[in-house]
Amino acid sequence: MSQVFGLNSVDIPSKETFSQIYGTIKEVPGLNFFEKIWASYYVYMDNDIFATGLLFFLLHEVMYFGRCLPWYIIDRTPYFKKYKIQPNVYPSDKEQWECTKSVLKSHFFVEAFPIWFFHPICEKIGVSYDVPFPSLSKIAIQVTIFFFLEDAWHYWFHRGIHYGAFYRYIHKQHHRYAAPFGLAAEYAHPIEVMLLGFGTVGIPIVWCYFTRDLHLFTICIWITLRLFQAIDAHSGYEFPISLHHFLFIWAGADHHDEHHHHFIGNYASSFRLWDYILDTEAGETAKNTRENKNKSKAEKVATKN
Repeated sequence: MSQVFGLNSVDIPSKETFSQIYGTIKEVPGLNFFEKIWASYYVYMDNDIFATGLLFFLLHEVMYFGRCLPWYIIDRTPYFKKYKIQPNVYPSDKEQWECTKSVLKSHFFVEAFPIWFFHPICEKIGVSYDVPFPSLSKIAIQVTIFFFLEDAWHYWFHRGIHYGAFYRYIHKQHHRYAAPFGLAAEYAHPIEVMLLGFGTVGIPIVWCYFTRDLHLFTICIWITLRLFQAIDAHSGYEFPISLHHFLFIWAGADHHDEHHHHFIGNYASSFRLWDYILDTEAGETAKNTRENKNKSKAEKVATKN
């Protein structure tokens, strides 16, 4: 196992505790703290399939509920009401608990099983999990690409499940809450979880299949940031420091809150580009913009005639 991580010069006896393994690996030059922890974990587990499966399952649970907790506290703090997009609609504790139970069922009965096949897929297509990690610049570039690719995937499939039977039998569950809250980010029908979830997990796999250049740590960073984005988009709060005030193409909570409020439009996940280009923006401002645009076109046609 130590050879997998480029630790050929390190002699790690079997049946060592994690602390003992880390004590040996921390002496390896050229590795930072996180790389040493990562290598120690995989050496200690001594089963790559189980190690990666457990890592990704725990990463998902800790990051998802860890990110939801601050929004739950904010919902219970009167000071933040002035930043609430729909200030008179708050989820009750009962609704929060029902949502939590549904999300946990999805995590354990829909998402947990495929996770255990993730490592064999990674090995087959060349996803690396050794140390050292890629450079920060490479991680940043790849994660940015994943954001744009996932956004396109999400826009088209999310828009698709708003039609007819797809909405009635699949997507309607997610729209139970017209005023969304953080925990509701993954409150969805199992088919929707798998369909839209492929944009998060499948896109890195496809990327690596063609490029043969991706690290498992990069996927961890990507999944964490994508979870944060989805939860924040469902938070129901608009702050002066919200990211879209500084990155104008970023969607944010105001963008997605309009989608839940009006049940149509604003289909993209992270960015505003697709909705802007294809004229599917939601809300009163977008409605007025479309009406003015159509009025302007009609006046130009009348003038020509």
